[in-house]
Amino acid sequence: MSPQIQAFFDPATWTVSYVVFDEPDGSCAIIDPVLDYEPKSARISTSSADKLIAFIRDRRLNAAWILETHAHADHLSAAHYLKEKLGGKIAIGHEIPQVQETFKKIFNLGDDFIPDGRQFDHLFADGETFRFGKLSATAIAVSGHTPADMAYQLDDAIFVGDTLFMPDVGTARADFPGGDARRLFRSVRRLLAQPPATRLFMCHDYPPANRPAQWQSTVAEQRAHNIHVHDGISEDEFVAMREARDATLEMPTLLLPSVQINVRAGEMPPAEANGTIYLKVPVNVI
Repeated sequence: MSPQIQAFFDPATWTVSYVVFDEPDGSCAIIDPVLDYEPKSARISTSSADKLIAFIRDRRLNAAWILETHAHADHLSAAHYLKEKLGGKIAIGHEIPQVQETFKKIFNLGDDFIPDGRQFDHLFADGETFRFGKLSATAIAVSGHTPADMAYQLDDAIFVGDTLFMPDVGTARADFPGGDARRLFRSVRRLLAQPPATRLFMCHDYPPANRPAQWQSTVAEQRAHNIHVHDGISEDEFVAMREARDATLEMPTLLLPSVQINVRAGEMPPAEANGTIYLKVPVNVI
């Protein structure tokens, strides 16, 4: 059965979240949901996630899965909030403990934070299949941007996370802790080995000034036109380009608040003795 796909674009973080479902009154998966965060005041709100909830309830869908493509560094995850409101299992790639271990050290998260993936309901292995309603899906490991990136394929649609962007934007950076440009190239080529008409759905778009935001492409379009990894670009050429480009990029605005939430599957750190939740800002570390 071909999935029905509804995209939700968040202009504040250039993030695209998805509700993927079989039919009204059926089942759905939510992919990469956004929790709104205002960095100047450190205030959290749920308007983006509430749009997903309204869509799901309007179509009387059962939320079976909340799928993260990776521990994002550019937005906070609404996975925990959505699970409280809708149910479902929060899932991510099985390499997430490596990411958690790295950021536990950076943020000094303490003994109560165990970096073994237990914060998530399920850790997908590469090639693992799963179902919801009438739909069948496959998890595809696509490490490189982070060690734990996972894409999700349903029929002729693949949700690629941060591996690929639209052809005129290129590919994700690979300089975060645990990132690897060579692994990213191999992951991208794995995706681009799919049939030419395979639809690819991006997690982000950072469009040039001459076009609006977009988030759907095909394997054929990417192989022909992606400015970083079109056919004919060698692995060594890509790695040299990616590493040189990454050295010029600023850190994402929400890197520090988002990662320490997202390694917890979107749950906030425990409140301190005064009842207030605090996020940490490590100085001269990243």
